[in-house]
Amino acid sequence: MSSAMDELEARARAQLDGLREVNEKLAAISVRETSPDDRVTAEVDGVGALTGLWFSPTAHAIGATELGDLVVATASTAAAHAFARRAAVLEDFNESFTELVASRPGGERPRSPIGTTPYSSAS
Repeated sequence: MSSAMDELEARARAQLDGLREVNEKLAAISVRETSPDDRVTAEVDGVGALTGLWFSPTAHAIGATELGDLVVATASTAAAHAFARRAAVLEDFNESFTELVASRPGGERPRSPIGTTPYSSAS
């Protein structure tokens, strides 16, 4: 193989590795939040889906409506923290992936093939 092909293959492999890594990081996101009164604990994954819900022994004392509101508020807080983690992972990935894609041998940037004009027609 030529050195240009070796470099192309290495860049493609690095891009795939980066995609795999970001997928693993996103899949690993899990956030657990407890309400300020310690009656409810909610756990969510990286897309904000509820994966766990726990109640303290005193949770029943506040009534169904208030408990329901507390569950929603606690789960929402957990989801907001999960989304913040997800955004940080994606921001890091976007920066590193953009640099990797933009890098070319000799510092060149990608360019259009000579003589091509999209959607042009010859008269």
